[in-house]
Amino acid sequence: MPKMKTRKSAAKRFTFTGSGKVKYKKQNLRHILTKKSAKRKRNLRRAGILSGDNVPVIRKQLLPYG
Repeated sequence: MPKMKTRKSAAKRFTFTGSGKVKYKKQNLRHILTKKSAKRKRNLRRAGILSGDNVPVIRKQLLPYG
């Protein structure tokens, strides 16, 4: 059986933590930053943790060897 290919677009966006959770960078921190408050920008800097039904999809289909 051939090796499964990793979806490279997903590999650039998601990583796994040591406990198996899926980590991603939050959106809305690229441009038009003047109208966003400092608190909002500070909270967007932190990584987000993917929750719920999306985790098995990322783990099995997009990043099979992650």
